[in-house]
Amino acid sequence: MVLLVISFIAGILTVLAPCVLPLLPVIVGGSLAGGSRRRAYTITASLALSIVAFTLLLKASTAFISVPEEIWRQLSGGIILLFGVLLLFPSLWTALPGINALSRSSNKLLAAGYQRGSFWGDVVMGAALGPVFASCSPTYFIILATVLPVQPLLGFLYLVVYAIGLSLMLLLIAVLGDRLIQKLGITIEPEGWFRRGIGALFVIVGLLVFTGTMRNLETWLVEQGLNPSFIEYQLLGEEENMSGVLPSEAVEALTPEAKALMYPKAPELVEPDGYINTPRLSSGQAAPITIGEFRGKNPVLIDIWTYSCINCQRTLPYLRTWYEKYEDDGLVIIGVHTPEFAFEKVLSNVEKAVNDFRLTYPVVLDNEYRTWNAFGNRFWPRKYLIDIDGYIVYDHAGEGDYEDTERAIQRVLAERAKRLGMDMPSEPVSSPADMIEVDFSQVRSPEIYFGSERNERLGNGERGTAGTQTLDIPVQLLGNTLYLGGVWDIEPEYAQNTGKNARITFTYGAKNVYMVASADASTVVRITVDGGKPLGSLRGRDVNEQGELTVHEDRLYTLIEGDGYETHVLEIMIQGEDLKAYTFTFG
Repeated sequence: MVLLVISFIAGILTVLAPCVLPLLPVIVGGSLAGGSRRRAYTITASLALSIVAFTLLLKASTAFISVPEEIWRQLSGGIILLFGVLLLFPSLWTALPGINALSRSSNKLLAAGYQRGSFWGDVVMGAALGPVFASCSPTYFIILATVLPVQPLLGFLYLVVYAIGLSLMLLLIAVLGDRLIQKLGITIEPEGWFRRGIGALFVIVGLLVFTGTMRNLETWLVEQGLNPSFIEYQLLGEEENMSGVLPSEAVEALTPEAKALMYPKAPELVEPDGYINTPRLSSGQAAPITIGEFRGKNPVLIDIWTYSCINCQRTLPYLRTWYEKYEDDGLVIIGVHTPEFAFEKVLSNVEKAVNDFRLTYPVVLDNEYRTWNAFGNRFWPRKYLIDIDGYIVYDHAGEGDYEDTERAIQRVLAERAKRLGMDMPSEPVSSPADMIEVDFSQVRSPEIYFGSERNERLGNGERGTAGTQTLDIPVQLLGNTLYLGGVWDIEPEYAQNTGKNARITFTYGAKNVYMVASADASTVVRITVDGGKPLGSLRGRDVNEQGELTVHEDRLYTLIEGDGYETHVLEIMIQGEDLKAYTFTFG
């Protein structure tokens, strides 16, 4: 019964879907063009019947399934275009050869033409739109691909309810449009401006549908956030919750066709700049790897990360654990290393980081953000779980939700096992021994950038300006504000001290403090807190007992590891002239 209600709601929401919204003028205009509410009833009723009939034909005959989608699109667009031309030029109908003879035949009603507002013309108009409207709802597609094959009568009922919801909503819109026309006092003459205007609108919409340009408009509407399907997704729930909505055998029979509407197809890795942990070719080079080579065989977890990102580093214990735990069950993990800073583009740097983090799964370098952009990503880290059919069935940005992620991994592996006739053991959710827990509600300091591209929190210099600046640290310090002392060459990505006795001061609120830094030659910095006090129990793993940190690699350094979330003034004294400071991050 749950899906019955959802089917009705889905029919209503389909009216606002990006693939339907541009066609609403055809429904409303078609009913208004004749100045009769009867036309609205006829068009919407025939549309509903067309959806049901079209769906049953798809399931009943492989001949219809094999018809390319563009054929249905061109058929619908062509009919809309024809009716638009007839509305623009009413006399054209009677001028067509054979029409007078057809009028004298048994098909007299059809021959009367759409310009007269005939019943059969309205039926053809509504029926032509059935295939277009039918493909715009996740609920509809689940009915088509899962319920109908295993429970035909129940699937037919859901389908009829969906069509009723859609038709009632369209009818409401058409009736409201009719009332508006009456209030405005617009006269609908057979050759009047209003009717011809509707005809011109039909011609435009028909051309958009016929040529496929409508797809671009639909994409634009989705990009603007106009996609009511997310309501259906929430009503339907995650795949693991569908057993409360669909018959259990329908859940198990969830097909690639149903997934095609519920989930996006995973893009391919785009021109990687290097490969790590892949087999070696005879030439000695690392072999390429693709997502497509695992389609039909293995689920793939894509992890977009960069090695100096602390948020990424905190997820690595989970990735290591999942790979060790599920590799034999068919899980493939591919790390996509998309750099934030220039030094992270260097293959040897990434190779060392992969080795230091004990990652044994393949990692590809995405130095030019090609794969990042293909996935439409904006975050470090980002995980995309791709099932055996190549669909992104789970997506998570940032840290956390590790239990949900692992359960999603277990689901896609269970699907693979069933598809391949294998057993998938039930596994508990993992808790890595070396995980780092962070209470982000207690972290009160944001990421701080030193470079001119993003140093909006620089408190005593010219923000957003590259070049040399001589700076003094003031007596009064603001929280979460970066202060530099001495002579600094501020570059877009980093700030580099060019004189001795340079200093960095920052008041933070967190438990742990990290700094991304590098140096052309080893540079020693001394770290204190709160007016020169030793670090004591706050000392991070990269700082020695004397409070000194040696920066000798391009990476993230742990400066502070406290016992609780506290506020302190961090002070860094730089002994050399070569420190490149990129960011402060907190946890």
